[in-house]
Amino acid sequence: MYPSSSILADCWLFRGLAPQEISAVLGCISAKQQSYPKHSFVFRAGKPVTHAGIVLRGELHIVREDFWGNQTIHAICRPADLFGEVFACLPDHTADVSVLAKQDTEVLYLDMQHLLTSCSNSCAFHNRLIHNYVTVLAQKNRMLNQKIRHCTQRTIRGKVLSYLSEQAVLTGSTTFRIPFNRQQLADYLSVDRSALSAELSHLQSQGLLTFHRNQFTLFASAEV
Repeated sequence: MYPSSSILADCWLFRGLAPQEISAVLGCISAKQQSYPKHSFVFRAGKPVTHAGIVLRGELHIVREDFWGNQTIHAICRPADLFGEVFACLPDHTADVSVLAKQDTEVLYLDMQHLLTSCSNSCAFHNRLIHNYVTVLAQKNRMLNQKIRHCTQRTIRGKVLSYLSEQAVLTGSTTFRIPFNRQQLADYLSVDRSALSAELSHLQSQGLLTFHRNQFTLFASAEV
């Protein structure tokens, strides 16, 4: 039994496919569902990954762990988000990140080898799926470049302003919400949480911004 196509229709991988085409293609690529309890690992770094996944319910964090167990968040995956697709296409390599369930989470797994090979039925929508996959890879590459741009700023101030400036541009508003709590933002920017909180308070005292939890307002008239 496959999930409702309503969530899958929001996934870029199935963009442009009708509900009946989504159902048909799930059979072509041997899709299967699996559930994970909160705080469990979907997969760990150093292990092979054979299937890509789509989040159907819950939330996953893609993290990198050092020798001492410290984690850096690379991305957060919510319903309709695709993950693990790069590793699943490299059968001779292991994952260099871990995927952690931050809530009770349900995942739909896709066989990437079947996805990237036209099926024996020569489905027209299968070709569309391959096209969409290339688009997904391009989007992921763009997101990685954004993170690199933020994290390579020399100071915490630079990292914070780079990230918040981008969010303002993306939302088209000086007031916006970010998808991270304070610890998650610190992990994403690779900074200490206390230092991040201190810098945010400093920026607020300088009149560059105001914030409440994950909502921020930037002021264009202030000097950076």
